[in-house]
Amino acid sequence: MSLIPAFEIGVWNAWIFIFPYLLINLGLPFLIGNKGAAQFIWPPYNKKERKLRGINMVTFFGPWIYSVFLPLKLGTAWFYAGLFIYLLGMIFVTVATLNFATTPLDKPVTKGVFRISRNPMTLGGFLALVGIGIVCASWILLLCAMVFIVLQQTLVIAEERMCLEKFGNAYQEYMNRTPKWIGLPKSGESKPQGGNHVAYTSF
Repeated sequence: MSLIPAFEIGVWNAWIFIFPYLLINLGLPFLIGNKGAAQFIWPPYNKKERKLRGINMVTFFGPWIYSVFLPLKLGTAWFYAGLFIYLLGMIFVTVATLNFATTPLDKPVTKGVFRISRNPMTLGGFLALVGIGIVCASWILLLCAMVFIVLQQTLVIAEERMCLEKFGNAYQEYMNRTPKWIGLPKSGESKPQGGNHVAYTSF
């Protein structure tokens, strides 16, 4: 992993991995015909959260542009290790997108991968970005991925407020039994988790 990464335009660059993510994340909900549930709604961020959101958009969408100029490390250990992580992230993104797009707007999304993670889209996007950073041996992409997931710890609070206002007790019960990022769901009654959140937004 070089301190100064390669910077050249080519066919075998990281954009190849960005394109499927965009196609699934943005196009799949419309292809399956349920456009209503696929709507994106920004939560009501406060002033601090809006600033963090701006930084987070740069750390997540910036690499999309950078990927055009970032060559892959084909045939190396970096490539195969990163490919595995990327594919794992894409599985989360694909299944979560399908779960989200096929759930009525008046109900919280609790099926599929949302049973084991309250934020599967965010988790999948993070893993995909980490995987791309590894297949290219790019410390810049890995740094962007780390900043992205750290900022999400704060930003999901705003989404949680919105979901609690919209779905009430049904959403609170979902929060109580489902891990924030990933894990086995809890059974039975449990105490409210305070600041944790499920993120239904698409990244």
